Amino acid sequence: MSQHKQKELKKNVASFAKPDNSVGIRQLINTLVPFFLLWFAAYQSLAVSVWLAVPLAMLAGGFVIRIFIIFHDCTHMSFFNNQKANRIVGTITGIITLFPFEKWKRDHSIHHATSSNLDKRGTGDVWVMTVDEYIEASFWGRLAYRLYRNPIVMFGLGPLYLFCISNRFNRKGAKRKERLNTHVTNVSITAIYALLIWAIGWQAFLIIQLPILYVSGALGIWLFYVQHQFEDSYFEDESEWDFVKAAVDGSSYYKLPKILQWVSGSIGFHHVHHLSPRVPNYKLEEAHESTPPLQKATTITLLSSLKSIRFRLYDTTNKTFVSFKEVKPLLQRSDLQMNHKRPSFQDK
Repeated sequence: MSQHKQKELKKNVASFAKPDNSVGIRQLINTLVPFFLLWFAAYQSLAVSVWLAVPLAMLAGGFVIRIFIIFHDCTHMSFFNNQKANRIVGTITGIITLFPFEKWKRDHSIHHATSSNLDKRGTGDVWVMTVDEYIEASFWGRLAYRLYRNPIVMFGLGPLYLFCISNRFNRKGAKRKERLNTHVTNVSITAIYALLIWAIGWQAFLIIQLPILYVSGALGIWLFYVQHQFEDSYFEDESEWDFVKAAVDGSSYYKLPKILQWVSGSIGFHHVHHLSPRVPNYKLEEAHESTPPLQKATTITLLSSLKSIRFRLYDTTNKTFVSFKEVKPLLQRSDLQMNHKRPSFQDK
């Protein structure tokens, strides 16, 4: 795509970057009200059966994903046309979803500015190793990476790490506003949870809140993972990296059933979002449908997205993701060569 066409594409999509306060308010109502009703229904159903309460809590977890998308839009200052409103709503929805507004706002903006750039990995993204890096890594480095990319660790333990560790502490060198916002978020979460435990008991609280957090956390990580980890995803060194290509070719269109698209706040139109982060979630589909070049982005479905589980390493030579199994012969050959290079005991 020529530079002229890239500019034209960005300009066309940017025309949708106009928040509509009335739509935003409606989205808050149709998201927060069902969430709180489901939470209350889950608590009330405990008098009947735990097995009734848990499914209701899991449904509430689905709405937490939608609440997170509102939070996410607020960090881009795209949900409302007023920055103060975005910060207030972003902080409140951040407390509900356990994400500090200012901290995540910074990390996520870096993710957008460096997505698919092989020389600028490490902030706000999923850890991706290239084939060459994996082969050259130490035994412990490979082991750490394999554990990180293991689905049980990523989607099972990932939410626990995210909610309890990563989101609770400030980074080294964080500015005062960021540090203060993290502290306010932590204190607010502690106060709300303590109040709920006092009101309904710790057993009832855990039975309801744990499924909510696990479902929202695991599915949230999955959405983020699958929309950048597909077979022919775009990755380049800094010298070759291009913002538009990273957005359109390095982010997928996750074509979901309408109900799941609604619950996930249309974040499946991830290529549109990366091209123009100021487009609010409620305009992503319209931007996609109105811009023919965007309709050529890699499309994945629920079924085809499952293949991404086996995509573990990025092959910079063939420009594709590969599995650990595919790299095993190269790894064995490399280890054999290293053994040949090591001097024997007699040589020493």
